[in-house]
Amino acid sequence: MSIKPVLRFAPSPTGLLHVGNARTALYNALYARREGGTFILRYDDTDTARSTEAFADAIAEDVDWLGIRPDRVEHQSRRLPRYDAAVERLKAQGRLYPAYETEEELETRRLSRRRRGLPPIYDRAALKLTEADRARLEAEGRRPHWRFRLDGRQVVWTDMVRGEQGVDTATLSDPVLVREDGSYLYTLTSVVDDIEMGVTHVVRGEDHVTNTGVQIEIIEALGAKPPAFGHHNLLILPSGEGLSKRLGHLSLRALREAGEEALAVASLAVLTGTSLAVEPVADLDALAARIDFAKISRAPARFDPAELSALTAATLHHLPFATVADRLAALGVGGGEAFWLAVRGNLARLPDAAVWWRVVEGPLAPVVAAKDREFLADAAALLPEESWDGEVYARWMAAVKPASGRSGRALFHPLRLALTGAESGPELKALLPLIGRARALARLRGEPG
Repeated sequence: MSIKPVLRFAPSPTGLLHVGNARTALYNALYARREGGTFILRYDDTDTARSTEAFADAIAEDVDWLGIRPDRVEHQSRRLPRYDAAVERLKAQGRLYPAYETEEELETRRLSRRRRGLPPIYDRAALKLTEADRARLEAEGRRPHWRFRLDGRQVVWTDMVRGEQGVDTATLSDPVLVREDGSYLYTLTSVVDDIEMGVTHVVRGEDHVTNTGVQIEIIEALGAKPPAFGHHNLLILPSGEGLSKRLGHLSLRALREAGEEALAVASLAVLTGTSLAVEPVADLDALAARIDFAKISRAPARFDPAELSALTAATLHHLPFATVADRLAALGVGGGEAFWLAVRGNLARLPDAAVWWRVVEGPLAPVVAAKDREFLADAAALLPEESWDGEVYARWMAAVKPASGRSGRALFHPLRLALTGAESGPELKALLPLIGRARALARLRGEPG
């Protein structure tokens, strides 16, 4: 029996999520959905100085807006005993050692190594300290940070996106896992959580490739088997600038407030930078079916807000009424499915539907040119009696056209202006039954209706 996959999205609640974060969240959530697995939302909130409940709430709101419902929610700040136990285990193995250098001292050493043509990595000076040295430093008021002693070997794995990958940990500094104040860094907490939660696949940005080599060593030191890893390319702005939570680039909140469709954001975030066509999808299941990690490019992917706006419109043009019914009701839009099918092809944003509902429901000040008054009065006289069906407009035009001798724009444009007050819009064939005979008559006569 095959093992169902377990994937996670582990944001830090230190800012608003942007579309780059959404890309990672969606890859994990949709892959888990497609394969019948589990998706975990896990808050990396051990940095108490920067993590806030407000940002955690915003993340939950954004994830919900995208439509990816986690099967499980975890907070690393509530799992400290697990990390305590892992630290003691690594200390007992001699893999975690105390170091006392200040950041200023470390920077001086890095500069010295650069001047000598050496890589600016930590020189492991702390491993040479005696018990007496450590006692003296602590007597001076210094508190240690704790570093993981790397094996200094080639760590290899088959990446779901990048293929065969390797990181030579001999070229890296021993990572700090525990800060001077006793708090834990993501490198440790992520590993412990992935092991204990049974995470089978870790899909994240390519900026974590080097970190993966380190984490595989820590995973193995804790006696576990590494999960499968996949490192996708990163989204960048059209200018080439990277996305930043701190700077608020393309935050999901801002996109939501601008009226962009969540499904369009999801489609563009997932499909940009792949060999797959970026196009509207019916729902997240359809998007999940298209995910293929092997088709993700190695180059950074440009996320263009203008392309998103176009995709939002295209997405709306294909959405069935059932998926928007509640949102239309919240906007005060009625008319049911008939109204939605009439107007959806003319929407750039969903709130635009309210504009067309006001056109239907009235009252509306018709636009009537002096030269067209007689024509419109004649057209009003030929308006069929109720009740109306979807063919009423065709029957009306069959009478108006020969009686007026008009055709083309001269026929249709004055009718559109009178009935909708707009130069263009949804087909009158679809709108007329919604407007109704009484309002239509008033408008054709130049009266508010």
